[in-house]
Amino acid sequence: MIEITEVSRDYGDVKAVQNLSLSVYPGEIVGLLGPNGAGKTTTLRMLATLLEPDSGHLRVAGFDTVSDPLAVRARLGYQTGDTGLYDRLTPREFLDYFCRLHQAPRSERRQRVERMVERFELGEFANRPCGTLSTGQRQRVSVARALLNDPDAVVLDEPTTGLDLVSSQFIHDALRECAKEGRAVLFSTHILSDAELLCDRISIMAGGRIVAEGSVPELLARTGVAQLSRAFLTLVRGISDSEPAP
Repeated sequence: MIEITEVSRDYGDVKAVQNLSLSVYPGEIVGLLGPNGAGKTTTLRMLATLLEPDSGHLRVAGFDTVSDPLAVRARLGYQTGDTGLYDRLTPREFLDYFCRLHQAPRSERRQRVERMVERFELGEFANRPCGTLSTGQRQRVSVARALLNDPDAVVLDEPTTGLDLVSSQFIHDALRECAKEGRAVLFSTHILSDAELLCDRISIMAGGRIVAEGSVPELLARTGVAQLSRAFLTLVRGISDSEPAP
């Protein structure tokens, strides 16, 4: 389970995240939507223990990201927006390296790597340097790396941005499989069709806050429109229009 409770984080005078609360339950997929600068990536980086909140608490599988960061990292699969691959390593070498970082027993490392190679159909390019791979291939390797340690929760930052239909489908299938296996899944995206296809719930952020949350039908009913894109714009613009001018 992922639990975010009244979390705030500032960058100097910029209030990146303000009093944010959100829960993601085992077997659930939640999408985090919002315009650029809404605070999505900051929120995910705090969950991944890369940033500390100024106030509030974040927990993964019951462990606090500040007081128990190592326990959180052992139970969280995290994929960054820039893939984080090492260009000189092949996908097999890259995945094996992260198995060692997770202190997987030597007897299990090869099995874990080959399971990810098969799951994401990496075999065709598994022995080529990551620096030679296409955007879609790199993203598949990145998501495979996030799932190597059999995590309780999975957090992904815009996992399908810039991908073609085939590569996007690999990511979609992986997220559905994660939920089916009982993992809590949280991902940020600008691609509304991904949210509609995958999410049990959607949380919409603007100005560092969650301004609306619910299933697609609930968000459409709340705004009285027929398309998620219209609902998103209505909710985000409503918050922007209500904020006082600087």
